[in-house]
Amino acid sequence: MKQFLVFTIKTIITIVVLAVILDYCYTAIYLQSNKRNKIEYVYNSTAQNYDVVIVGSSRANNHFVSEMFEQKGLKTFNYGMSGGHLFEADLLLKLMIERKYKIKTVILETDLNLSNDKRSETVAAQFLPYIHHSEIIKKHFSNEADFNQLYYIPFYRYINFDALIGFREVYKTLSEQRTNVLDKAGYHALGNKKGNMKNNIVNLNPLLDNKYYEEIKRICKANNIRFIAVMTPMCENVVGMNYFEKVQKAYPEIHNYENAVMENKYFSSCGHMNDSGARMFTAKIINDFFMNKNKGVGIK
Repeated sequence: MKQFLVFTIKTIITIVVLAVILDYCYTAIYLQSNKRNKIEYVYNSTAQNYDVVIVGSSRANNHFVSEMFEQKGLKTFNYGMSGGHLFEADLLLKLMIERKYKIKTVILETDLNLSNDKRSETVAAQFLPYIHHSEIIKKHFSNEADFNQLYYIPFYRYINFDALIGFREVYKTLSEQRTNVLDKAGYHALGNKKGNMKNNIVNLNPLLDNKYYEEIKRICKANNIRFIAVMTPMCENVVGMNYFEKVQKAYPEIHNYENAVMENKYFSSCGHMNDSGARMFTAKIINDFFMNKNKGVGIK
């Protein structure tokens, strides 16, 4: 019995030590990388200067053509992240401010993502390698139900989110394998191949006083950043388009562009425009907010 007890204790100690070592090694690798996703690109960056920063979900990533802003003399990066929620957009903006980014205008894609204040598991996981090195990230996650496990148990986050930040991703990071996420100043163009061209959002409702949306507004105001919140287009086949009217009623400062592009030929799926649609939409945004002084000017 005594031998078994000693063996058990030694095994537990070995596992804990191994977990601490692996946690340290994985984290050290991520702390040196800025080539594979937009979160590590910001986290491991120094001060940047932008005329326009775009944040939001895939409906930002696929809808705002950075190149078209650049052609107007506006230094721009699209930090929209596929699958992202306002939880991650808020945190990413906080990290930019901490790194002393100078930003003149933030464009926030905010429409469907106003319906929740939860984190996106797939995107939020990419912040977790830095949770012990950043008070901002630690605080942002502190109210999450699994915070104690994520923060206090060595290597837990890498096991729990293995598909996102585990061994395979660490290997690709260590071997400096690039992705196309940072190409084209963050804009990801979609083709003409049709995905799901129907969508039902009848039961969707925006949260009143979405805390992450309100925090993004406060950050912009505190840092003298022009804030433009925009609802982006959806295809003709959506059921429940009055959702956008609900958003407008709850947040009258958000500019409604849901019908700025409507024909299905401009969409790759019902919620995402193809490159042609994105260029048409981006042209409207540039004209309305950066060229035409008589139109809306956002919030400052």
